[in-house]
Amino acid sequence: MKLSGRLSLSLTAIILVLSGCKESPLLKADEQLVKIGHAAPLTGTQAHIGKDNENGVRLAIEEANSAGITIGGKKIIFQLLSEDDQADPKNGTIVAHKLADAEISGMIGHLNSGTTIPASRVYHDAGIPQISPSATNPRYTQQGFKSAFRTMANDEQQGRLLGQFATKHLLAKRIAIIDDRTAYGQGLADEFEKSVKSNGGIIVAREFTTDKSMDFRAILTAIKGNQPDLMFFGGMDPQGGPLMRQVRSLGITAQFLSGDGLYTPEFIKLAGVSSEGAYSSLPGVPLEKMPNGLAFRDKYRAKYNRDIQLYAPFCYDAVNIMIEAMKRADSVKPEKYLPELVKTDYSGVTARIMFDERGDLKAGAITFYRVRNGKWEVAETLSSTPLQSSLAETQSDKKKPE
Repeated sequence: MKLSGRLSLSLTAIILVLSGCKESPLLKADEQLVKIGHAAPLTGTQAHIGKDNENGVRLAIEEANSAGITIGGKKIIFQLLSEDDQADPKNGTIVAHKLADAEISGMIGHLNSGTTIPASRVYHDAGIPQISPSATNPRYTQQGFKSAFRTMANDEQQGRLLGQFATKHLLAKRIAIIDDRTAYGQGLADEFEKSVKSNGGIIVAREFTTDKSMDFRAILTAIKGNQPDLMFFGGMDPQGGPLMRQVRSLGITAQFLSGDGLYTPEFIKLAGVSSEGAYSSLPGVPLEKMPNGLAFRDKYRAKYNRDIQLYAPFCYDAVNIMIEAMKRADSVKPEKYLPELVKTDYSGVTARIMFDERGDLKAGAITFYRVRNGKWEVAETLSSTPLQSSLAETQSDKKKPE
C-alpha cells in the first residue's frame, strides 16, 4: 500500500519519537532530521517528575512532526533523544557530553538546578542552545552563557515572594528553615531567608539534610525547641513527604511552606493526612488561568492517561519556543537560530514568554497553593514585581490559619 507523503512523514516521525531511536533514519531528499535533547531523572525517587518533563517534550515534538514543518526548504523530522541524568550533577555532565556528541540542535533540560548548572557549560562550549523548564537557581543564567534560557521564574523571584507570603499573608514571625543542600533546595532557602529578614521575620533555626535522607527526627526535635510558627523546606517531594509526616508526628504545629519541588500529587501521597494545610509555591499562574492550560491538560491526559505532575507545560513551551526560533531564522543550525531565540516573544501554554539579557523570564507570577481535603488548591497569586494579589481571597482566608 502506498502512503501519502504527509502520512508517511507523520508515521516516520511518530515511530522515531516513541522508540527514542538513536540511529538516523533513511530520509527523502527533501527531509532533514533535527535532534532535540532532553535530560531529567528518569529513574529513582524523582522519576515521576522527570518522566513528566519528558512527556511534555515528547508531546510538543509529536505535534510539530504532525504539522509537517518546513525549514530551509526541507521537511523537518524532529527526533527526541532523552537521557536519564539520575538527578546527579556528575551524571548530568556525562549525559550532556553524550547529547552534544550526538549533535543535537537544541537541549530541553535539565530538571534539577544541580544538574543543569554544570551541564550548561557543556552545551555552551558545543554551541547548543539550552532551555531549562524547571531549573530555578539564579546561577544557571548568571554564568555569561548566551546559550542558556529558562521558562519559569528563578529563585530570586520565587524566594522573595515566598518570604513575603510567609510574613505578610501567613503572618509568621518565628521561622525555621530546612534545606536539602542541593543547588535548588539551598539556593531557594537562601533567597527565602533574605526575604524573611527584610520583611521583619526572625529565623529561629536553619538546618540541613540531604536529597537522600528519609529520617529527619533529629533536626526536627532541635527545631521544635525553638517554637517556630512556620517551617520552610527547600527540596523535592521524595524528602518533603516523609518530612511532613515526621513534623506532625512530633507534635510540631507550625505552618508548613515550601517551593515548587513539593507541588505534586506525590507529596500528598507520601505525606498522607499530614499534608493537610501545607503550602507550596509554583512559578506561573494556575493551570486554569494559563492561556492554553486547560487545553494542554486535556491533551496530556488523553495521550498519557494520567495527570500532569509538575513541569510538563513548561517543557512543552520550551520545545515550541525553540522550534519557532528555528522557523523565524529559517535554519535549524544553532548558530543561526540562537539570535532569534534571544528575541522570543511567544504566547505559550504557561504565559507570554520573553527573555531578558541573561535568559531569564522578563516577568512572571508566583502562585501559592494549599492542600485542602487531600488536593492542592489555589491560595493566592503574586506578581514577581510589586507584592500584590491577582486572586482576591475572602477576609476570612486572610487571617492567620490555625
